Amino acid sequence: MTRPQPVNTVSASTRRSFLKTGASGLLAAPFITRDLLANPPSGQVLHASFGASGMAWADLTSIASHPKVRMVAVAEADAGRTAEFRKRFPDARVYEDYRVLLDREKLDSVSVSTPDHMHAPMGLSALDRGIAVYGQKPLTHDVYESRQMALMAAARKVPTQMGIQVHSAKEYRTAVAQVQAGAIGKVNEVHTWSSKDWGDLSPKPNRIDPVPAGFSWDLWLGVCRYRPFIGNGWYHPANWRRRLDFGTGTFGDMGCHILDPVFAALALTAPVSVRSEGPSPNADSWANNALIRYVFPATRYTIPSRIPITWYDGNQRPPAEIRALLAGKDLPDQGSILIGTEGVMIIPHVSMPIVLKGGKVVTDGLPVVEGVDHWHQFIDAVRGEAKTSTPFSYSGPLTESILLGGVATRFPNATLDWDAKRLQFTHMPDANPWIRRSYREGWNVPAI
Repeated sequence: MTRPQPVNTVSASTRRSFLKTGASGLLAAPFITRDLLANPPSGQVLHASFGASGMAWADLTSIASHPKVRMVAVAEADAGRTAEFRKRFPDARVYEDYRVLLDREKLDSVSVSTPDHMHAPMGLSALDRGIAVYGQKPLTHDVYESRQMALMAAARKVPTQMGIQVHSAKEYRTAVAQVQAGAIGKVNEVHTWSSKDWGDLSPKPNRIDPVPAGFSWDLWLGVCRYRPFIGNGWYHPANWRRRLDFGTGTFGDMGCHILDPVFAALALTAPVSVRSEGPSPNADSWANNALIRYVFPATRYTIPSRIPITWYDGNQRPPAEIRALLAGKDLPDQGSILIGTEGVMIIPHVSMPIVLKGGKVVTDGLPVVEGVDHWHQFIDAVRGEAKTSTPFSYSGPLTESILLGGVATRFPNATLDWDAKRLQFTHMPDANPWIRRSYREGWNVPAI
């Protein structure tokens, strides 16, 4: 990555102030630049989406439902996935290349909802221009990129939000509040899991398929090395999450959701070690059935020693002695079990938390917190009227920790000690190259 050059933009605080006041101060403020004048008198937030379908469609339509948003553009490498966008937003412009969009459009915010490998290149490019970013989970593909996203967001002082919308839902907000209120005492152990299976150890097909009409395979590859296209959903649009270069497996996909209330409730920082006891990826794809053991430093919500957190996916589940603590309650398909000094909490994904004490469900005296609109909260923050709940200062470290699990799967049954400050593993130099990948030549992505 190359270091960014100074960017000639109006400060984020000035732009947000203008969004709140509209055009009322134009005559009294001759210093306002042409960039600011791009904002219409209504004070609407000028927004663009990177991605037009799938999760991108869910994000952009949720953001566009805010009354103060105007959708001005989309960047999508597959023209065949833009029909609904064009129909819903006929006045918005459609680009193949996000870099051209950023060069041509006046924007206040963007949403990045593409395959994982392009989250950081797109997000950093927007942040470097002083544009607020809503970034889908996982925040980035690599650990180093997550650190860079958090640093860039802090340096540019613009609102950011990661797309873990359940963070703002009643169920997860209530779980966090109850843990922090001492509902189960001090937490001494956590088990968390997902039944999803975003892995595939079958060999890569030995063929080259024609690229579909209207699909820019080169732009879709982005910062990744070039390789021939394989159709039938091997990469696009269905199964990129399974591929090492483009996705982050089940733990990258669902870990950001399911570990989020655990992270928030316990005020976790960075792990001190990570260990994989499941299968390794092959040359192209992630494996299923991960079992990853993290150890985190203690916090004020845990026992005064290190706190173990174990992740399971696919067919893996917590052991029988842990399931026995549920007092006959069914194990959710996805979720977490927090074991405390005074009880046990089950956090299903996504249902209200269940507190068990002495084998009985306890509800009396426990706080309940109503949910908020995660997407609208982001836009309100862009307008200077709110703060986001998953800024990159929070979601960057969360994503870093989860992505370390992916690195650990390459070194099964080895405990990797982690130095978060230096962004490297100690005593395991072979693991450090997986913290930061090299980008394809010609793709210059800003960094701090």
